Amino acid sequence: MARKTGSHSQITGPKVRQAASKLFARHGFAAVSMRQIASEVGVQAGALYLYTPDKQSLLFDLMQGHMQDLLTAWEAQEKGRGPLEQLEAFVRFHIGFHLDRPDAVFIAYMELRNLSDENFAVIEGLRKRYEDVLESILREGQQAGVFAVPDTKLAMMALIAMLTGVNTWYREGGRLSRDKVEAIYWDMARKAVAA
Repeated sequence: MARKTGSHSQITGPKVRQAASKLFARHGFAAVSMRQIASEVGVQAGALYLYTPDKQSLLFDLMQGHMQDLLTAWEAQEKGRGPLEQLEAFVRFHIGFHLDRPDAVFIAYMELRNLSDENFAVIEGLRKRYEDVLESILREGQQAGVFAVPDTKLAMMALIAMLTGVNTWYREGGRLSRDKVEAIYWDMARKAVAA
């Protein structure tokens, strides 16, 4: 399908994703129509199909983009040496990355149920890659006698849940600064693995 003369895909495409992200996070994927997304962007509903084949593809693109950004950012992160420094780097990274993206985080966790089986498998694979990072840190620490966790997979899931939970209550300009929140969460994570 040809794009209309004068359209700006590099501008409108990101606007479509931004509007969908905002609406999915606010109302839930199932409650949002393509017409609502188009209205938010300021285009006709039919114009959305120049940027995405359907709403499912749009949800998948948002979730995949979030997970790829997360993995890329972690790769670029200074990780320190040894399991204790690596765990601290992971905790601080996870909180900082996720606090900057509350809508993406909400969608990534709450809208998994709305993915097709094929799309779900892709997102689960990306999530597993990220979770494996933390589990590897915990396993290395356990083998070195630095951490005392009876089950590294369970400890990984508990830590991820705790760290991601900060998005449900943290507000910029609130009682605690980001730095203070990171420091407190790092202390709790360290104690949770008995380091």
